[in-house]
Amino acid sequence: MKHSTNRILVTHAGSLPRPHDLLDMMREKLSGRDYDKGKYDARLKSATAEIVRKQIEVGVDIPADGETSKPGFFSYIQERLTGIEGKPERKLRLFAKEVDAFPEYYADYFQRAMLGGSVAPFVPAFCTGAVKYKGEEILKRDLENLKSALTGLKYEEAFVPSTAPSGVAQNEYYKTEEEFFEALGEAMRTEYKAIVDAGFLLQVDDPFLSDIVYDYRDDAKMLARKAGMYVESINHALRGIPAEKVRFHTCYGINDGPRLHEASLMEVIPHMLKINAQAFSFEAGNVRHEHEYHVFETVKLQPGQIIIPGVITHASNIIEHPELVAERLTRFANLCGRENVIAGADCGFSSQATYKPEVNPKVMWEKFKAMSEGAAIASKKLWAK
Repeated sequence: MKHSTNRILVTHAGSLPRPHDLLDMMREKLSGRDYDKGKYDARLKSATAEIVRKQIEVGVDIPADGETSKPGFFSYIQERLTGIEGKPERKLRLFAKEVDAFPEYYADYFQRAMLGGSVAPFVPAFCTGAVKYKGEEILKRDLENLKSALTGLKYEEAFVPSTAPSGVAQNEYYKTEEEFFEALGEAMRTEYKAIVDAGFLLQVDDPFLSDIVYDYRDDAKMLARKAGMYVESINHALRGIPAEKVRFHTCYGINDGPRLHEASLMEVIPHMLKINAQAFSFEAGNVRHEHEYHVFETVKLQPGQIIIPGVITHASNIIEHPELVAERLTRFANLCGRENVIAGADCGFSSQATYKPEVNPKVMWEKFKAMSEGAAIASKKLWAK
């Protein structure tokens, strides 16, 4: 993985808005209605090329495929693993403490945003059988589309996001959670290894690590068990994959809201840094967490480790000023070393394939430009020293 050797490099968290005509085709496919597979696959390829080219045009050095083919963070995995079943009749309480504190706000929010307008309605997933990987052909198509999209373009590296075992499903089959997570890690290893073997960086996405740190902060024994299980399942999946090919992303699983009930970075980072990755991506651009650069006054990176702090947020349509982006990056660089900092976004801008992304796509691209311009300003200051 490249360090910021002579300037601050720019990346983001992965998911980006999909074109509406692709969403139309995806909705037909997911509904079980007849669709033209040839046209659908061709549009996936061209949409990936458009999204990759746009990232590079706005100054992203380390692009992704935008998760173009994935109907949603929670649902894509059902196409790729056996033993996982959606149960629409079952209800899961997402972000329970946050919703309990602000019920009126979130009742409206979940209807009009986040899950509203998605081509695939949120359906809770449960493990009802043995978990094995079955998505080789779909994954191969995605990797080939990204490789094709990058042809002839100038970039530093490219990455592909993939869910952590914790983001897959609730267990109703295995005798213990530990057994379940071991099986998930073994299955996801197929996807992780294929991404790296294709020449891309792997990004393991795990918002649930941050969630459980808050949920069990008053129960040290249970927190150690749960967090240890999450970390061990990821490391089990990553065994044999060089850490320098892996970046880990965690966030708080929610976008625009009060966000009062979230763990601090100081609580999360001891668990995060146990993961066998070289780079670590986390929220730092929204105002609930911007002050947390102070964490690195006491927490020191190991040699070679990289941080990817969010310096633009996915939770607001306000476009960050490049000078503010530069200031945020400079704070981290002064504490962690300029070569160990890459500019990133707090989270993805379209975790669900939706007609109504919370940040307007035009605004999002301007945010990316501001991030690139801010990285250039910070680089000028940092390398003038």
